[in-house]
Amino acid sequence: MEQAAKILVIEDDATIAIGLKEALEHERFSVRHAVSGEKGIDLVHSFEPDLVLCDIMLPGKDGLEVMRTIKSENPSLPVIMLTARTSEIDRVMGLEMGADDYVTKPFSVREVVARVKARLREKTDAKKAPDVYAFGDVRVDLRRRVLWKGDVETRLTTHESGTLAYLIGHKGIDVSRDELLEKVWGYSAALTTRTVDNQILKLRKKIEDTPAQPRHILTVHGTGYRFEP
Repeated sequence: MEQAAKILVIEDDATIAIGLKEALEHERFSVRHAVSGEKGIDLVHSFEPDLVLCDIMLPGKDGLEVMRTIKSENPSLPVIMLTARTSEIDRVMGLEMGADDYVTKPFSVREVVARVKARLREKTDAKKAPDVYAFGDVRVDLRRRVLWKGDVETRLTTHESGTLAYLIGHKGIDVSRDELLEKVWGYSAALTTRTVDNQILKLRKKIEDTPAQPRHILTVHGTGYRFEP
């Protein structure tokens, strides 16, 4: 029998935590719950979850600090942030810091369960993909989110890796900003296309010899971007 995926819920609101735990267990996930950031990090080590649901407003270490710790130790572990903050800048900050997804309160537990399943499917699909892709003097391990330019090694955030993987998978094809938002971030309208531009700028700094005159990630004016190996 296939082992149930393990979900860690880091949430100090007991009502929300219980609702999430019951909904996830109903879908046959194995669930553990932590009420603080410190306890959450401890459970990441002992429980070894397949995905983490983490509230931003936590006692002690806040959710963003917890996420940074988790991602520094295990970049491929999906983290979905839960928060009452609704401004776009908060969502963008959380995602650009490495969160895999972002759900604002109040939310439907069915929506959260659907997001969990989607991220776990992506994680499974990533394991099936080739580990390393090379172009120019760049090598990138998309699954481990590690990039080498020459002998220099750098880490990629979840969305940097996802953006680069999507562009590589559509090499030579014009890809719109809206398409990247939908396919990489999972949002059709929740974020602005400026978010994509910021990710492209960061990627160019890591892979291009001259970021202002890119050879690999080209701007398609009025549309988006195109990857050329």
